[in-house]
Amino acid sequence: MNHKDTIRNEIGVECKRKNLELCHSPHISDEDKKAYAFLRQQARGEEKAFLQKAPERKAAFEPRILDTDLAVRRYLLEAQENEARAVFYKGLIDLDYDFELQYIIAKEKAQQLPQIAALRRELLLERQVAEQALKKVKSEKHEEAIQTFSDAREKQRQNLKDEIALLKKARQEGLISPKAFTNEKREKKLEIRDAIAVLKRQLPVRREQERLRHVRHRLSHDIKGQLRVLHSDIADHARKIPVEIKKKKPLISYLTWPLPGLGQLLLGQYMKAALFFIGSLFTYLVAIPYALGRQNYRGKGLFGLISLAAGGSRLDRSVIFMVEGVIAIILLLMGLLILYQSYRDVRRVETSMIQGVRKNNWFETKTTIRREGFPFFASAPAALVTIFIVLLPIAVTILISFTNYDPSHQSKFNWTGLLNYKQIVLGQGIAGGPFWYITGWTILWTIFATSLAILIGFVLALLVNQDRIYGKRLFRTVYLLPWAVPAFITIMFFSIMFSPSGPLTLALSSLLGKTVNIKYLTWGTRAVLIFLQGWLGSSYIFLLCTGILQGIPNDLYEAARIDGATGFQATRHITIPILLFQTAPLLIGQYTFNFNNFSIIWLFNGGGPFEPSKYGNIAGSSDLLISYIYKLTIQKQYQGIGSAITLIVSLALIFFTWIGFSRSKAFREEKL
Repeated sequence: MNHKDTIRNEIGVECKRKNLELCHSPHISDEDKKAYAFLRQQARGEEKAFLQKAPERKAAFEPRILDTDLAVRRYLLEAQENEARAVFYKGLIDLDYDFELQYIIAKEKAQQLPQIAALRRELLLERQVAEQALKKVKSEKHEEAIQTFSDAREKQRQNLKDEIALLKKARQEGLISPKAFTNEKREKKLEIRDAIAVLKRQLPVRREQERLRHVRHRLSHDIKGQLRVLHSDIADHARKIPVEIKKKKPLISYLTWPLPGLGQLLLGQYMKAALFFIGSLFTYLVAIPYALGRQNYRGKGLFGLISLAAGGSRLDRSVIFMVEGVIAIILLLMGLLILYQSYRDVRRVETSMIQGVRKNNWFETKTTIRREGFPFFASAPAALVTIFIVLLPIAVTILISFTNYDPSHQSKFNWTGLLNYKQIVLGQGIAGGPFWYITGWTILWTIFATSLAILIGFVLALLVNQDRIYGKRLFRTVYLLPWAVPAFITIMFFSIMFSPSGPLTLALSSLLGKTVNIKYLTWGTRAVLIFLQGWLGSSYIFLLCTGILQGIPNDLYEAARIDGATGFQATRHITIPILLFQTAPLLIGQYTFNFNNFSIIWLFNGGGPFEPSKYGNIAGSSDLLISYIYKLTIQKQYQGIGSAITLIVSLALIFFTWIGFSRSKAFREEKL
């Protein structure tokens, strides 16, 4: 592959090549290329000799500098050196773009560094004057100024008291409201406080202290600002001047795979190389050793994840081997990410340089990090917490679902593949039989309990929002009680009321003329649970709908009445669409919540009544999948099959929730 006769700079402008050795135009002969190569080599030799004499030029110019401040002397010495460099490189700018850039850099520094030195010299003088003035003021007595300040302060305070007295009188006479009185009083206090602060700053000592603080601030920030301007100007010139290299393919990028930072080092980006070297320390000193089993608690890294402590000692536990194996994978992925980012960065820089774009210097890199890297640095701690607090347990749960982790294999278990999922689908094993019965009841429970709560909350919100209803505050308070009172209190209350000797059970038995025990009846328990959750969940829906109803403009209903619409039609075509549009995502969340509503099932009847012939010895007829998983994993120690059910339920919930969100009007129109 031949080089192109033109190259482009960073801003996309095409430039003719100056390096004739890289040109393949038929108008350039081999003699021209040889002559250019000789001139370029000669210029490089002269440049080397010129730069070697820099200490001599510095030694000759340094005695002529009268300033004692080291920074000022450094700026002036560097400016003088760059003046000499500008003269030297000016005659070489037509020979190479690198010479042209060096000439522009030297010219910019020669122009701006003396100005920066002059500014620092001026600020140092101001600081010296301010320090002397402060020292002089502190040595003098200022009884008169202090007394004047005290008198003025007392006068301001007295004015404040008079103003507050007038405000109190106006409030007592009903001229202003209590809220206006509070606001006016606060404003008067702030006004007097600011006035006293102004008077205090006029004291001689305080005035000189403020002056000295201001000069020190300028000395620190103004000089840095001027240096940033200089570096920014140099970076702008570097973006406009291309670079010519003989390389045709980005080969250095492949060297950075084994050692992040090596490519940046070879490209001359030393600070960036140092950062990636630190990342490589993590990869080679933390991630890889941990994956090989070093510094593990009891596991053996990736090998432990495969073996699951098979053949290990009595104290070895498979679950620890699995957890540490997953951690090893996470650390390895983080290390590989560092390797990839280093490779990607070097390849990008190399490819750009082949096209003519210069690599960034450290100032440009810092600017880019400061401007574009903040979101990544800010979110990095949260990402790490998410990985180890959220993703790690999820990954371990998924892996456990492919094992025989059960009461017989608590210490050491083995990989069993899809056996758990096969038993669930075919209705076999300890959990497969009851699974589909419980799944069916869970779906019915979710639909009826959530829909009932939505219906009750919506109807109550409509009623309370009517203008003809009196005592709205009382009704709103009553309807919010199920939400305000802890749910477990309400659930336990009704559990006691429906117990065999509970008041509601006795009343129901007396009414029907026979003994009725709701907690021993499958559909009786389920019906009570549905109605109870409908009442408990209605408060949230009521509050949600009330807020939205109060925000619907009355003009819509007025227009509907003018068009002859009835109240039912207005509700159907105005109220319900607006409510659904604004609450659809939250309502979908309610269905998801009730699908996994563990507390009401467990507190009311512990999942009973129990039918061993149908639900086995673990589950009850009112158990939901979430409570069934709890019994399997926590009470009976069937973690393998429980994890498989958890994974199936989670995937199903994610799928149906996504379907609900994507089909809602709010999602489509607002892109939630």
